[in-house]
Amino acid sequence: MGSVRVIGSAMAAAKILPLVEAAAAWPSRGALLGLDLGTRTIGVAVSDADRRVAATVETVARTTFTRDAARLGALASERNVVGIVLGLPLNMDGSEGPRAQATRAFARNFARISSLPIGLWDERLSTAAVERQAIEADVSRARRAKSIDQHAAVFILQGALDRLRNRGGTGDA
Repeated sequence: MGSVRVIGSAMAAAKILPLVEAAAAWPSRGALLGLDLGTRTIGVAVSDADRRVAATVETVARTTFTRDAARLGALASERNVVGIVLGLPLNMDGSEGPRAQATRAFARNFARISSLPIGLWDERLSTAAVERQAIEADVSRARRAKSIDQHAAVFILQGALDRLRNRGGTGDA
């Protein structure tokens, strides 16, 4: 799987960090993979090597963790990714509910098999914002359903890229 290899669980936990801390572990240049983790799908986006713009890649239909991780590892390898930005779905009050806990569990499991540092990014309302933009653009419900996760991944990754470029705001998860 290219950039994926088995490592110890203590090392895995050390590779799951708030965004700015994870960025310190990434090389100064290189593409990042953005992930919007859903219960049925994973939206995937990628940045350019200079980390200025995020673009859609695909929506991965979730099956088993092993297959999902293999696909994500392949995508990371194909695009020479140096790190991952994973959207962390916090509650509106900033607390962590079941979705955030499931996301952290996915991150821990993925970190055990991947050498890529994972940065967590607060993704509150990303899917809602993308849905609102699509409705305003008069995109049909069927087309929205097919692409919403990819666009949410772009929204997450672009927000993280902007945060890293500006480093002045908040948003670390």
